[in-house]
Amino acid sequence: MPEEKKTIEENKEDLDKKKSEDNKTEEEKKISPAEKIVELEDKLTRSFAELENQRRRFEKEKDEAFDYGGMVLARDALNLLDNLERSKQSINNDQNLDENSKKKIMDHIEIILNDTLTIFKKNNIVPVVSINEKLDPNKHQAMMEIEDDSKEPGTIVQEIQKGFMLKDRLLRPSLVGVSKKPQKTEEKEPKK
Repeated sequence: MPEEKKTIEENKEDLDKKKSEDNKTEEEKKISPAEKIVELEDKLTRSFAELENQRRRFEKEKDEAFDYGGMVLARDALNLLDNLERSKQSINNDQNLDENSKKKIMDHIEIILNDTLTIFKKNNIVPVVSINEKLDPNKHQAMMEIEDDSKEPGTIVQEIQKGFMLKDRLLRPSLVGVSKKPQKTEEKEPKK
């Protein structure tokens, strides 16, 4: 007997669902053709707007990919410049080389360094200006503070590693030393 009850209840639910669906179709049939046209025009307008927004988004992504697609390569190429700078310092500090050899090697390294910087400039990769500038956390990374009376606190007085920009985006921040006011060492007089 309980099984029969379930089936009767299930049949009632199915009938109620069918009635509600029939009511919906009747309501849809009650919509006038003019209202239907307005509704379809609205849907069409929204579809066109969505397509236009998608087209603009794709256009923007394409432009950014063209302008900044080489960012990873450029960032990796900065290591080449760093190594050339380190080579210059190493050769200058090498006591085993005579001055003539040092000069020849330095001239060759300088040519390679300048050519690399020229290639970077052609591709809109430029060094960040640092020395005697105010510390800008968007372009500079302070690595140390240097006591200096002649400079205003927060002014960059030393560049440890050169930073670079690709157009308007930061490839790598400059690692810098920033000036600070010297600490006054006041000697305390012993109490009597």
